[in-house]
Amino acid sequence: MGLVGSPLTSTFAHPRSIPTKFLPAISTLASSYQNRVPHYPLPQTFGLPWLPEAYYKTAASFPTLAPFSPKFPELPPGKKLPFVSNRTSLCTRYTPEDWNLSNLTNFRGSEASRRAAEGLRADTSRMLQDKHQQTKKTQEESTKSLGSRVNDIGFWKSELSRELEAMIGETNALTELKERMERALAETEAPLQVAQECLLHREKRMGIDLVHDEVEKQLLAEVDLIRSCQERMKQSLERARGQLSSNRGAQQELERDLAHKQTAQQIDDKCHHLRDTSDGISYYRGVEQIDATISVPESWAKFTDSNILLSQGERASSAKLRDSMENLLEVAAEEMWRQFNEVNVAFTNRIAETADAKSKIQSHLAKTLQEIFQLEMKIEAIRKGIRDKEPALKVAQTRLEKRTRRPHVELCRDSAQLRLVSEVYELDRTIQTLQQRLRDAEESLQVLARSKATLEHDLAVKSNSLFLDQEKCLGMRRSFPSTARLRGCA
Repeated sequence: MGLVGSPLTSTFAHPRSIPTKFLPAISTLASSYQNRVPHYPLPQTFGLPWLPEAYYKTAASFPTLAPFSPKFPELPPGKKLPFVSNRTSLCTRYTPEDWNLSNLTNFRGSEASRRAAEGLRADTSRMLQDKHQQTKKTQEESTKSLGSRVNDIGFWKSELSRELEAMIGETNALTELKERMERALAETEAPLQVAQECLLHREKRMGIDLVHDEVEKQLLAEVDLIRSCQERMKQSLERARGQLSSNRGAQQELERDLAHKQTAQQIDDKCHHLRDTSDGISYYRGVEQIDATISVPESWAKFTDSNILLSQGERASSAKLRDSMENLLEVAAEEMWRQFNEVNVAFTNRIAETADAKSKIQSHLAKTLQEIFQLEMKIEAIRKGIRDKEPALKVAQTRLEKRTRRPHVELCRDSAQLRLVSEVYELDRTIQTLQQRLRDAEESLQVLARSKATLEHDLAVKSNSLFLDQEKCLGMRRSFPSTARLRGCA
């Protein structure tokens, strides 16, 4: 007989059948629960106080018989162990004391489990009551917070609406002034074209009359003034367009913020009126873990306040720009009228000066023609003197050439040779002197001819200048836009 607690061979010839299950199947219990929403398995991190899988695994663990003694080999399936009547080959597994002790242990464990279950039921009832009160209190606080939030949104909506109306009014005023300045800018094109055509006509002056006189200075000043006014108007229009764009941008931000506030107010108001008995409530598993927020109450209020401050700043800039544009229209109209009158006065003075210069040119031209006639007679006399010296030079050079043919010692540098050489040099210097004088006379004649041409040209130029200034330019400058049209009012 073996020791107590040691594995013993079974006293039964056949092993006891093992019950398959002590508890009902899981599928039977699961069929009793009907859920309207899809089942989502809970994550393992929730730490629930009960685990169905562990429960059923524990319930399925029941004791089995001890294995056969090693002396009995395992039998193939379908065959039974033959009955052995020899008691010496078998021994008992437990003693009666072990059996009684096992029963007592099971009874005590059952009583402990019941007491724990009773305590759990009592704690569960208290917990259910506490959680119900806590849930109700939490829902009331959430409802109160939603109501406060709806009021805050309503306040900022009213502020946004007031600022939006003011911005729309300012934008309309700036748009109207911009259109006025565009009309005024279009009216400056005619005076500018007249001034440029006057400069273009005066470019047709010839010779010395293409002078940078007072008329041209005043015309250039008029063109520069008109262009300066146009440039200032264009810059103001560009600033106005930019300001209008900024105004519309600020207005768009206000409208977008107001639309978002309207949507948020509708959503929060609907959430504020939701109750446990309301329609449309449902499970949204895991929604509490999704943090889609992008602001906090401080940044939320600051965002709307920044939009309002931006709009107010743009409105102030727009009003300042409108004042500067009004002042520019007044100043530009006055400056262009004053310059127009100064140009006309300069034209009148220049026409008088040109007429006086024309009469003096005619007197000098007559004297120049007389001097040219006398100088041409003198040039002809010089040419005749040069022609008279050419035969004598040819004789002297011919004599020298023939004497170079004397033989041997007869090539003597005698007095005749020296005299011939001296004669050639003297005739050459005489001819050169007369030719130089001829050149001087011809140059003087050319100078007189150029002076004559210049005087004749000047006479034609003065006549042309008088025609351009008196007929062309002053004829175009008889009309000028009125002050009202230059201000864009007409």
